[in-house]
Amino acid sequence: MSGASGSPVVAQDGRVLRCRVTAGKAGALDGPAMAEVAEALRGLGTLEEAADRGIGAVQLAHDGGNFCAGGDVRSFAAAEDRGAFVREVADLFHEMLEAYVRCAVPTVAGVQGWAAGAGMSLVLATDVVVVGASTRIRPAYPAIGFSPDGGMSWTLPRIVGLGRARHILLSDQVLSAEDMLSLGIASVLADDTELAAEAEATAYRLAQGPTAALGRIKRLLAGTFDHDLRTHLDAEAASISASAAGPEGTEGLTAFGEKRPPRFHG
Repeated sequence: MSGASGSPVVAQDGRVLRCRVTAGKAGALDGPAMAEVAEALRGLGTLEEAADRGIGAVQLAHDGGNFCAGGDVRSFAAAEDRGAFVREVADLFHEMLEAYVRCAVPTVAGVQGWAAGAGMSLVLATDVVVVGASTRIRPAYPAIGFSPDGGMSWTLPRIVGLGRARHILLSDQVLSAEDMLSLGIASVLADDTELAAEAEATAYRLAQGPTAALGRIKRLLAGTFDHDLRTHLDAEAASISASAAGPEGTEGLTAFGEKRPPRFHG
């Protein structure tokens, strides 16, 4: 992956920022890549920062045959102080994942092959997930005697419900693409051969949309389980008012009146 930045890890393609956090055919987490991606995504924490950089979506990409097989288990086993080593990897992963979740624009991932362990955590943290018929996800942590990281025990219950999350995690259940769609983990089903192209097209479509409005939607959804109804209604009222007063709302209303598609970016 390359682009205007010249980095093989973070590259801007039009209004899409494409990032890679894995390496190798299996797609193990790559420490230096995660650090670079975390730094890039922390610069997208607000709508103003995203607008300044001309970015409307983030796509999590990969180079290998699998989306992400998780951490490098061989390096865990080889570490002199395994607890300290795994904690260091988890902390780095969490720095990147928090920046990914908190970025102000929509995130997209095309999940080819396996997403296991940390790979499943990345899937659960993504806004729009594209899968193919051969896609499979699995917690995988119990298989090596570990508990989850990457927010899996926080995101999974919020998506599938606490009871189903218990079963998936405790039984180390493998979920198919069909399972992911029915549970709300995945959003789009594509042919395996078209999965990468569909993920890119999805990211591009979102990036051409009303970035500020989509960012406000992300913020509202993130607060769903933290607010009572009255507080959330007030947040929605403030958000829709800001949208109506801004340039995207102006363009959207003008386009509606003129019976044409809106042009939010140029």
